[in-house]
Amino acid sequence: MDCLFCKIAAGQIPARKLYEDDHVVAFHDIAPQAPVHFLVIPKKHIPVLTDLTEDDKALVGHIAYTAQRLAAEQGCDEGFRLVMNCNEQGGQTVYHIHMHVLGQRQMHWPPG
Repeated sequence: MDCLFCKIAAGQIPARKLYEDDHVVAFHDIAPQAPVHFLVIPKKHIPVLTDLTEDDKALVGHIAYTAQRLAAEQGCDEGFRLVMNCNEQGGQTVYHIHMHVLGQRQMHWPPG
């Protein structure tokens, strides 16, 4: 297993975890871009969003549900941004799907 996020999900690499259940792990980003910045990852290894199958629909919904619930717990009452990057041109650097949750600062569009 060479995937960084698989190793975090398996507990082989430490992370500042916010939440974990049978399907996802949420942890603080190591290079935060906002006062609140954490990731929600599935425990199942899916390299890119275009690899999702019909069977993954519930998992992706669980990722989004977990993200919004944790954003509320982290004090993002004024709003927050959810981001999922896909492939190199989409800004993906770790090839295990993940959702960034950023909050407690004003977000701008386009992001840059």
